[in-house]
Amino acid sequence: MTVTDVQPKDRVKAFTASLTGTALEWYDFAIYSSAAALIFPRLFFPSSDPMTGILLAFATYAVGYVARPLGAIIFGRLGDKVGRKQVLVATLVLIGLSTFVIGLLPTYETIGVAAPIGLVLLRLAQGIGVGGELGVAVLYSNENGDSARRGFWSSASQIGPALGNLLANLSLTILSSIMTDEVFFAWGWRIAFLVSVILVAFGLVIRVRLEDTAISRAIQNEGLQPVAPLRDVFRYEWRGLIAAAFARIGPDVTYALFAVFIYTYSTLVLEFPRQQVLIAVMVGSVCQIIFVPLAGALSDKMNRRLLFALAALAAAIWPFLFFPLISSGSMLALVAGVASGLTIHSFMYGPQGAFITEQFSPRVRATGSSMGFALGSTFGGAIAPLAFAALFDGFKIWVPVAIYVAIACAVSIVGMIIGRNYQPQEDEELLGAATSKVEAQA
Repeated sequence: MTVTDVQPKDRVKAFTASLTGTALEWYDFAIYSSAAALIFPRLFFPSSDPMTGILLAFATYAVGYVARPLGAIIFGRLGDKVGRKQVLVATLVLIGLSTFVIGLLPTYETIGVAAPIGLVLLRLAQGIGVGGELGVAVLYSNENGDSARRGFWSSASQIGPALGNLLANLSLTILSSIMTDEVFFAWGWRIAFLVSVILVAFGLVIRVRLEDTAISRAIQNEGLQPVAPLRDVFRYEWRGLIAAAFARIGPDVTYALFAVFIYTYSTLVLEFPRQQVLIAVMVGSVCQIIFVPLAGALSDKMNRRLLFALAALAAAIWPFLFFPLISSGSMLALVAGVASGLTIHSFMYGPQGAFITEQFSPRVRATGSSMGFALGSTFGGAIAPLAFAALFDGFKIWVPVAIYVAIACAVSIVGMIIGRNYQPQEDEELLGAATSKVEAQA
């Protein structure tokens, strides 16, 4: 078998490894996101004003996003220099251990200000791990898939966040349903964080058995590892980096509205029970698990950038319909509204992985993709929940929040305009040269 051959079973293995690993890591990240809205303001940021506690909790949520560029620099560089597989193992361990320790962390009542400081440091470690995981996990399934279906194969790691979010919300729903509020806030919430160590162990069993991608092996065999991949990205592939980062902003802000801020708005403003909001987000997550791969596959049949742009336009409009819809206080309206929002998000998120990796040449693709994901997340998902809370607290109406989402989606549309379509000749030339070398040595 030559380096250009990827057997169907290996493609499925790569898809599964990317999906399960990212889902487990995103469970860790999502359990924190949900807790930042529902639990941490009370336990780690006590205040006489509930909104102040929420703002502080969302600030620690943002730290996980702000740390992503650092993770992208560290792990993206390693992905280009030593290979994709090693990075996938390291990021899984880092995120899993950070989440497990959060489950052991004493609260403000026990150790005072050291509690929120510890929470911020652990969230920082989570963010560094996710910053490395995002680009490389997409790249692993992408480079193991066939070139005609890159949208579908790249969607593996894009399904992961939805599945992880579903597991996170399901665990919190079950725990809060079988426990009194007193028990849940005393220690019950910790279970959702502690079980992550079991999930991570499962993910490691899958990832340590992987082989690296053919493209990564070809780079190693040809001695084409970049000396300074980050410098090369900023010097030679800056347009792709801007397009990738812009593409990330709209989806991240949309997700922050329908999977994070919705907890605060629905429980505090509209007075929905916590369990109803968790159910709404879980239904939306199921929709994403279905529609993300479908959207990725659809982007292989039509222009990927056009599909993404149309979805971004729909995402810009939907919040202006969503907030009046749920103001009735109907649980059915809440579920339908959140599910619709996350379904629209899926048609940006499904093609996103392929689009971002396609912006970079093979030698710096891990660094470029990781930086694109991380920078977009920092300017998109990091500040969105905090901005939503501040805007609503300042204006007392939802309209500024909807405008914020619309602007973010407009930025992503600009990313589609300046981005490029897939350049298959770049991979073919690299793999062809490696194959010729192997045949000559045989």
